[in-house]
Formats: sequence, C-alpha cells, structure tokens
Amino acid sequence: MQPNFPTVSVLGVDFTSITNEQFLHQLYADSQAGRNRVIVTANPEIVLFARQNQRYARVLAQADYTVPDGVGIVDGAKILQQSLPERITGYDTMLSLLAWANDHQKRVFLLGAKPAVIQKAVANINHDYPNLQVCGWHDGYFDDEQAVVEQIKAAEPDFVFCALGFPKQDYFIHQHHQAAAAIWMGVGGSFDVLAGIVKRAPQKWQDRHLEWLYRLLQEPQRFGRMLALPKYLALIIQQRLTGRK
Repeated sequence: MQPNFPTVSVLGVDFTSITNEQFLHQLYADSQAGRNRVIVTANPEIVLFARQNQRYARVLAQADYTVPDGVGIVDGAKILQQSLPERITGYDTMLSLLAWANDHQKRVFLLGAKPAVIQKAVANINHDYPNLQVCGWHDGYFDDEQAVVEQIKAAEPDFVFCALGFPKQDYFIHQHHQAAAAIWMGVGGSFDVLAGIVKRAPQKWQDRHLEWLYRLLQEPQRFGRMLALPKYLALIIQQRLTGRK
C-alpha cells in the first residue's frame, strides 16, 4: 500500500503536501503495519543540488515522502501560487518518532556522525526514551558499507535514522532500505543536537524563521552553503515570471 497524498512541485522536486499531524499519524500507521518507507526532508540547498544532479533527483523522486524541511520551501511554493501546509523539520519529526517508539517499545537503529557524538546520542536516547530499544548503531566513518547494511539487517529495526549528511545519507537509504522493513529517514546533523554538541535555535528564532541565522552564528563555516538561498530565491522568482521549472 503506497501513500497517496497530493504533491507540490518546487523547482522540479515534488513535495508531499501534508501537515505535521497528518504526517506523523501516517508514519505511525506505516510502522504498525510493518511497511518499508523512505523519508527525505528537503531544504532549498537540496532542491538546487537535485537540479544539477540527475542521480539525486531520481532518488528524491522515488522516496515515499519528501517533506519541506525549511521555510524557504513553503515560501517558495507560495510564490509559485501553490500551497504546502507547513514546514516539517527532520529533527522534530525524529523526536516525535522516538517518543512514539518509546511508547510502543519499538526498535531503533542509528547511523552516522563522529564516534564520540553517536555514543553520546545513544546514551541520551537510552536515558530519555527508556522503553524503546536502540537495537544497533554505527558511526558515519566506515569503509565496508555492506557490513553496515548486514548489521542493520540483523538488528531488525522499526526505524533507521541516518545522519550521514546529504547526499550520502539519501544515496545510502535509497540503495539499502530493503534491508529492513522500517521507516528510513535521513536526519543530517540531528545526532549532534541529540548529543548536546550543537544547540538548536531557541523557539523565538524558529518562530521568526531565523533558525538558519542562529545556526550560521554557531557554525560560520556554513556561510558558503548559505549562498544557496539567494540563488534558490532567484530561480523561484524566475519560474514565477516565466513559468519554466
């Protein structure tokens, strides 16, 4: 049974048009039914990369859910006279799934980040969500990819959270998600936040859509990546004026 939600195209990437509440309830139902699902949480930088990389564009097209992790996607859709209900962040979705997994004694596998970071993230999850089972984990530094896949397969997880950064995490999930009938989701730098290494923007910054600025102040080395935002906006305006995708 495939999900059947409307989609909205933003610069050639089809986003699932769904609210946070609808999305979570769908994922809970998917997990209870043992369905294999792939989630991509995409921001403007990811959309721009997909425009330049056909392989990555195909990966996004084959995901079960591609949701707007970034107010720029929601605003871009609005400029294009389309409607995405709201932003759906990967980090908040992961926290909701961990809480649900804790309530239902589900199995979780974590993949990615530096060894010290994932160890701390696992310890914090075990502390905060004592009723779920972290059935396995591996840091993001590995040469033998197939050995990691076999570890995931043997663990029989209900959820696989993959923090390898894009596009690596999405390629990994796309290639190997059949290893377990689980909810597979790329979560970028979320383990750093779970481990307490990186602080998330305060709620007032999030409410003002300034989470990107808070993160830039914490990590100035991200400045080059932030240059994708004006390029993305220019393409959105161009498409609005010309109708070209």
